[in-house]
Amino acid sequence: MKSVIVTASVHHGNTRKVVDAIANEFEVDIIDATQVKEKDLSGYDLIGFASGVYGFNLHQSIINFASVNLPAYKNIFILTTSAMNKDFSQSFMQAIESKNAKVVGKFSCHGYNTFGPFKLVGGTSKGHPDDKDIANAIEFYKGLIG
Repeated sequence: MKSVIVTASVHHGNTRKVVDAIANEFEVDIIDATQVKEKDLSGYDLIGFASGVYGFNLHQSIINFASVNLPAYKNIFILTTSAMNKDFSQSFMQAIESKNAKVVGKFSCHGYNTFGPFKLVGGTSKGHPDDKDIANAIEFYKGLIG
């Protein structure tokens, strides 16, 4: 199975830490959506979109990348890191609605956050993603590829 993870990790590198851990365990290509705007994804069997959460949404570069590059009818997964361990993928799903993608999994974990007023108190979710978060992400991906 040929896999790729398209990522945007711009605040503290939380998301990239998780993506790199998955790529170190499995044969996965990585595309940085903040650097690469167009890429043919048609040769991939599984496409992941990984982002920190910014203003309750995935990073705009992820949304733009998927809107432009995601082929129709692909299996995708979503991976997020945020101060709040919640599902923030709704804005992303609206952006790819016309692609008829099949979401085969979602993973979220805490990520260190010093955005806005959180900086004044030293941030939230310090030390995350931690070893347990990384292990859970690897198990999540392992479950996707069977």
